[in-house]
Amino acid sequence: MVKIFTAYPEGFLVLNSDKVRCALGKGGVIPANDKREGDLRSPLGIWPLKYVFYRPDRLPVPETVLPVKALSPDDGWCDDVGSESYNQPVKLPFEGSHETLWREDGVYDIICVLGHNDDPPVKGLGSAIFLHLAREDYSGTEGCVALSQAHLLELLKSADAESYVEIVG
Repeated sequence: MVKIFTAYPEGFLVLNSDKVRCALGKGGVIPANDKREGDLRSPLGIWPLKYVFYRPDRLPVPETVLPVKALSPDDGWCDDVGSESYNQPVKLPFEGSHETLWREDGVYDIICVLGHNDDPPVKGLGSAIFLHLAREDYSGTEGCVALSQAHLLELLKSADAESYVEIVG
């Protein structure tokens, strides 16, 4: 059964029958076709939940039917528009521009990769659009959707192979 978790720019996401607090891009939301690398905006649209990364030194394996992979300190994500690895996971050290997924601030302790600009990736149209943990103050993201740990774990537990995050304007 298709499940859609809808995120609103007013700072909430509909999780099952509840409205829960979330954070979106610092620059707001933007139509997916207008999304650009580094614009700090979350792309409008419906994005499939692809797979999950988690920090095994901080958390147990999240309960979900989605594919799950333990992060390691050498995991990164390419955001280099000149690279053939654009918008894909990479191993560090990596010469091009990238995000480090093993972070000290905890926001990437759980990451659900959203299927944005990935089939195939178009260079410059945005990379690393994740569902991840929110900062304590729910400050804006670089373009992702962020939830509390409890709400993200609840979402992953209720997700199935036909689950999506919808970002609306």
